Amino acid sequence: MRICVVGAGPTGLYLAIALARRGHEITIIERDPGPDRDGSWKRRGVMQFHHPHGFRQQVVEAVLAEMAEVWDDLMAAGAEPTTLPEQPDVVAGLRCRRPIFERTLRAAAEAQPGVTLRIGHVDDVCCERGRAVGVRVDGHQVDANLVVDASGRAGQLARPFRAPAEGGDCGVAYASRHYQLLPGAETGPMNAPFGMVTIYPGYLAVVFIQDNRTFSTLIARASADRQLVALRFTEVFEAASQAIPSLAAWTAPDRARPITPVLPGARLHNTYRTQLNDAGEVAVHGLIFVGDAVCTTNPALGRGIATSLMQAQRLLTLLDEHRRDFVSCSLEFDRWCTENIKPWFSDHVYWDAELIRRWSGHDVDLTRPLPSDLIMAATEVDPEMLKVVGPYMAMVALPASLAAVEPRAREIYAGGWRPPVPDGPTWDELVELVTAALSARSR
Repeated sequence: MRICVVGAGPTGLYLAIALARRGHEITIIERDPGPDRDGSWKRRGVMQFHHPHGFRQQVVEAVLAEMAEVWDDLMAAGAEPTTLPEQPDVVAGLRCRRPIFERTLRAAAEAQPGVTLRIGHVDDVCCERGRAVGVRVDGHQVDANLVVDASGRAGQLARPFRAPAEGGDCGVAYASRHYQLLPGAETGPMNAPFGMVTIYPGYLAVVFIQDNRTFSTLIARASADRQLVALRFTEVFEAASQAIPSLAAWTAPDRARPITPVLPGARLHNTYRTQLNDAGEVAVHGLIFVGDAVCTTNPALGRGIATSLMQAQRLLTLLDEHRRDFVSCSLEFDRWCTENIKPWFSDHVYWDAELIRRWSGHDVDLTRPLPSDLIMAATEVDPEMLKVVGPYMAMVALPASLAAVEPRAREIYAGGWRPPVPDGPTWDELVELVTAALSARSR
């Protein structure tokens, strides 16, 4: 079968390789020409490409299930598997920068027999009598029996064929920077497999350990918080990093050096979109949407590529089962995504809204369902809750599983307990520091 895959991000590349290994003839259409001759890769239009990434257990499992040699290539490129202290033999994720991950996957796709990577812009889907027969690329038709749209959150192919997306801006923005550990320097403090998370009333700071002794730091704020916008400037970001203990420990001059400028991250969305049109029908037979074209979430928790490759694996199974009955495949895929992917979108929508509400000065609202982050925080008081919360955190149990321990968490908050505030500047102190650093920069 001839298949056009629109988009050469992780989802499109993964599907192209796996489908070619099943005997299909694959053409990937991608507008980005790839890395420059000097090794740099601007990846225009993919803002998140240059920001910190955490690759979850689901990504590891997907790669090992279909292309184990890509895992070996990632290890050779300097990526590191992560494990949990209680399960040292189980790979729980991957420490790796997005460019390393995507470069490795792209090289595997280009070397895969049956895969052709074509650089160009997809204008639209070519249809005959309600069926997709290919795509128009820069004015020329590329024939296909099936079109898979893996073009990401900004893709435009969906507009004529699907109902509008649910969701919108998640209300969070951030700035980040990449660093390299100096020779002989040890890593800094950690409280998570991928690095360090510190949550303050009004903002949060995160360290992501990556490949080849690199790491990234990130400071997130409410996107409506205009007083911390200046964190995008190098001098301001560095001054804030020196004041926040968890970041200062990692970025101390005797431990690390910066290797990128400060990178602003905004326009972050929680969105979910079905395969169906406004009438609840498959508009075009042989056009299937996958990855970020279905679901995007606040990237702070690293669920994006995980949910995308979960979708890819399910789609591979359904295509094997339904073959050329693409309507049945689309409908079954849509049902599966509604049950297994949409809950992660809904979880983020509520979590983010409640976090922003608390950042604006409100207390925990016990008249409403507790958001997931507060249930997770309550395990500090009652570690027995981790039996339920742990699988949710690892994304092996859906958010609804937390209902089993929400009453206990609610009891803890009703008793007056609140997550302890870590050492470091308050929001007011951070604003004062940012204002001073911005003023000094302007002199």
